[in-house]
Formats: sequence, C-alpha cells, structure tokens
Amino acid sequence: MKLTFIGADHEVTGSCHYLEAAGKHMLVDYGMEQGVNVFENAPLPVAEAMIDYVFLTHAHVDHSGLLPLLYARGFRGQIFTTDATADLCSIMLRDCAHIQMAEAEWKARKAKRGADISSVEPLYTMEDAEGAIKRLVPCHYGQEIQVCEGVKIRFTDIGHLLGSASIELWLTEDGRTKKIVFSGDIGNKDQPILKNPIPTKDADYVVMESTYGDRLHGEESPDYVAELTGILKRTFDRGGNVVIPSFAVGRTQEMLYFLRKIKVGRLVEGHEDFPVYVDSPLAVEATGIFNENRMECFDGEALELVKAGINPISFAGLRLAITSDESKAINFDDTPKVIISASGMCEAGRIRHHLKHNLWNENNTILFVGYQSVGTLGRSIVEGVKEVRLFGEPIQVRAEICRLSGISGHADKNGLIEWLSGFEEKPKKVFVVHGEDSVCMSFVECLKIEYGQRAYAPYSGTEFDLLSNQFTYEAVPVPVKKKDRPASGVFARLLAAGQRLMALIKKSEGLANKDMAKFADQINSLCDKWEN
Repeated sequence: MKLTFIGADHEVTGSCHYLEAAGKHMLVDYGMEQGVNVFENAPLPVAEAMIDYVFLTHAHVDHSGLLPLLYARGFRGQIFTTDATADLCSIMLRDCAHIQMAEAEWKARKAKRGADISSVEPLYTMEDAEGAIKRLVPCHYGQEIQVCEGVKIRFTDIGHLLGSASIELWLTEDGRTKKIVFSGDIGNKDQPILKNPIPTKDADYVVMESTYGDRLHGEESPDYVAELTGILKRTFDRGGNVVIPSFAVGRTQEMLYFLRKIKVGRLVEGHEDFPVYVDSPLAVEATGIFNENRMECFDGEALELVKAGINPISFAGLRLAITSDESKAINFDDTPKVIISASGMCEAGRIRHHLKHNLWNENNTILFVGYQSVGTLGRSIVEGVKEVRLFGEPIQVRAEICRLSGISGHADKNGLIEWLSGFEEKPKKVFVVHGEDSVCMSFVECLKIEYGQRAYAPYSGTEFDLLSNQFTYEAVPVPVKKKDRPASGVFARLLAAGQRLMALIKKSEGLANKDMAKFADQINSLCDKWEN
C-alpha cells in the first residue's frame, strides 16, 4: 500500500499523487503546471495505460488539466469526481485542448517564418479531451462509494470552487484498512457564493495544501463591494476602463455577484448604468453551470436570492462576448466599462488582447482578483514591471494596477489550521503539499512546533508505505532542467498505443490459458503484418 508524490510538491501547480493498493493503480488529480516551475515533477511509477482510477478534487486546470494527456497515452479507467466538477470539466478540458491546439498552430506559423520546418504538435487534442470527459463518473457529496474491492471513497464539500471536494479514501489490503484524506484546495471562509469548508473527523494520513500557509487574508470580513465601488468610481471619473483578468470558473462568478450588488444599489455615483462585459466563452458556459448547481452548492445570501427567484450573478447591463468579433468590438467602444476576461494570470486567452489595448492608458485600471503564480505575466504586472511584450509588441504599463485585497478562493494560514484541527485525533502523518518552497517549509514547522502535528513536506518522487507508516524513499529536490523534445504527433499516438497494449498484457495474467494464447496469436499476427 504505497503513496507516491508526483507533482505540486514545494510548488503550487501540477497537483498529482499516486496510490497503489488492493492491486490497483490510482491517481488523485492530474494537473497542469503553470508559471515557473522550480523543481522537476516525478514521472508516474507506471504507464498511463496501467492507471485504473483517478479521483479528482476539483476542476481547476492545475488539478485536472492533464487528464486528456493521460487519455492520449492509453488511460481507459474511470475518473471519479463530484457532479458539479464533472459538469465544469466537460467545458474546461475542451477549452484546455482548444488552447493547446491554437498555441501549437501559432508556434508552427512562427517556426515557418523563421525557416524552422520542424512540426509543432499540441500536448493533446480535442479528441483526447472528449475521451477523458467520457471517463468521468459524477458522484454526490457525502456518498460512500465502493470503487472496487479494497477501495472506498467519499467526497466532502471543501468550499474552494463549485464542486470542489476533499476526498476520503479507505484502502484495504491483506485484511488491513488505512484511511487517507486529500484536502484538495481548501476554500476561504465566508465567500459570497459557496459554502464554508466542511471538516473531516478522522484519518490515518492527511495530504493537505498550503498555498497561503504563511499569510493571513486580513480583516475577517472585507467589504469587497465598497472597495470595488471605489476603484470603479475613480476609474470611470477619469474616463477609463476597469479590466479584470479573472479565472473563468469561480472568480468570474464571484465578481458578477459583487457587481450585481453595486448595480442594484446604484453605488457608483454618476456612472450608475456602466456596462459590464464578460469576454470569455468558457466563463459564460461556466456561469450557466453555476446556475444549474446553485441549490446544492450556493450558501448564505446567494442561496436566499435564488430561493426568492433572483439570479445572484446576473443583472441589467451585463453583456456576454462569445465570438471573436464581439470581443474585438469591446475595445472600440469609448464608454467607460468593466471588462472581465480570462485567463486570470494573463498567460493566454482574450485578456492579453484587452491588456494590449488598455495597459498603456493611464486612465484605465487593471484589477487583479486572484493568485498570480511566479513567472506569469500577471505576477510581473502586479510586481511593478514597466513594460511587457504582447503579440510581439512592447507595451508600456501606465494604467493603475490594483488588487482587490483579501479576496481568495484559498484558505489562509488560520483557515488551513482550522480545517486540520477538525480531525478528532491527530493523524499519523500530515503531508504538506501545493505551496511554494518556503511556504511549505514554514507551514510544516508551524504545525510541528505550535500544534504538535507530525508534519512533513515531501519532494516529488517521495514514496511512503501506508501499512508500515514508513518512508521507502525520500526524494531530494531536483531543479528543472531543459527537457528533450518529446515524441509528438502520430508517432506519439503509436507509442501510447504500445503502452496500452502492454497494460492489457499485464492485466491478462490469470486469464484462461486458451484466452491468453488467443491474445498472443492476435498480437503476433499484427506484428507479422507490419514486419512484412
């Protein structure tokens, strides 16, 4: 019964953990890395085609974004997740594939202009995304699910994103059962739409995030509406736009909630009827999914509005840009406005076009409302860079740069400790992951010294035996190095097919001799065909 740490160890993105128990190979999350990565992720211990199950905490791409790649390399198992996460993944994974394919096409055109005729292939395709989506198994919160003999799971609302969950896993092997809890991303308390994180009572082992494990969000109940109103007022008085780089799923819907309160209250004096544009097809689709899941996932005032027949994230003056022509037209309208566009870290998507049109103008405001990973364009702008390059052009940063203080989908240090304190008995080990290097280490020390927890921050590749409660391998940090160009295109598909075949061969052990002989004859016949 083994736990191996693959990704988001001493780093914030690329979350992935591998479990081997009851004769099954399992992953908890398989996320994409974003921004600068300091350390190498460990490779999966087995071929992708050997993975039987994935348990997904939530839909954000740093937890789900490599599921299509898993499928492309031969995975044909099941992906268990909550109902709302399955709904969100159905649009987010397609969007990821679209971005991968668009970026590959752009790089290919650029390579041709530079006389580099080597092909550029996307990390995965729309077909791979569709394949992964078909493997999703929607589950209800609080329901115990017997995945297979020796593996049972339960999802609990963790309050980070619509559908987000901590996952309890009961693993049984050789008559012994161990329970391990993965926190996923722990939500901030008293968010405008979502419920507070629900604690878990017991576990042998806990794997928990530490994104904000070294800081506090500030006052207990920030007045986001008042702060946002002030930003809008002074920007509109200058005749400028407020551009909000926002994550299409989660943060955009929160901003619409705040803006609705401002619009209904007519709080921006002299500009009461200001227009609000949501320029992201993904955000528009995600908002629809929020509405579909509001009774199960909404909390507090938002739920009361729903019960009264009021949509808490819609209002007069809200305009949705779907097509590229609608997106382009926004910047040719001189009316002071709010533009909400993805991506939240400014690394891709339509937000880069809006930055190109608005960053240089001192009348405008760029308002950041989410975490900015190291190495991203958003992080550079927040830290005060004077010039950026967008679409090959240098753009001066003259606009006012603001952050909406305290707004976060992640719990702060106190919130993390409160969630961990919900366990009635201290776990045998608390593994701290999903945080920048210094944050992981400081949070571990805090848990050890101040709370008496047996905490440890593993590096990628660390292996732990859950039955013996011992490390079988403690990895050391491996700095990221330049990687060889991976196999791509049709040859990569061929390699993935080979991995899948090997996985089937290994799983065939124990079949009747005549069935194994038939399978062997079919393989040899196929080899004969291609060798001649």
